[in-house]
Amino acid sequence: MTFVSNYKNLEVYILSRSLASNIFLLTKKFPKEEMFSLTDQIRRSSRSVGAQIAESWAKRRYEKHFISKLTDADAEILETQHWIEIAFDLQLISEEELAKVLNDCASINRMLNSMINKSSQFCK
Repeated sequence: MTFVSNYKNLEVYILSRSLASNIFLLTKKFPKEEMFSLTDQIRRSSRSVGAQIAESWAKRRYEKHFISKLTDADAEILETQHWIEIAFDLQLISEEELAKVLNDCASINRMLNSMINKSSQFCK
C-alpha cells in the first residue's frame, strides 16, 4: 500500500480546500447583515477542516493525537454542513448548491473516518 509523503497530496486535504473555496464564493452573495454571523461561521468551519488535517499530519508520531485532530476536522465538516443547511433554509443558496456542498461534506467525512480507522498505517 502506497501512502502520500505530504498532507498536501491527501485527497481529503485537496477536497477540503476546494470546499472552503466553494463556500467562500457561495457566501460572497449572502446579505451584509449576515457578514458577522452566518457568513463568518460557515467560512471559519469550512476553512478549519484543512487546517485540522494539516495539524493531524504533524501529529502522526502520536496516534492518539493524529486521531484527535482528524476527529476535530470531522466535527468541523459537520458544523459546515449545519451552516450550509441553515443558508438553504434562509433561501440564500439553491438546492443544487446545497447538494454540491453536502456531497463534498459526505465525501470528506468518509475519507476522514477511513483515515481514523486506518490510523496505525499513517502513524508508522
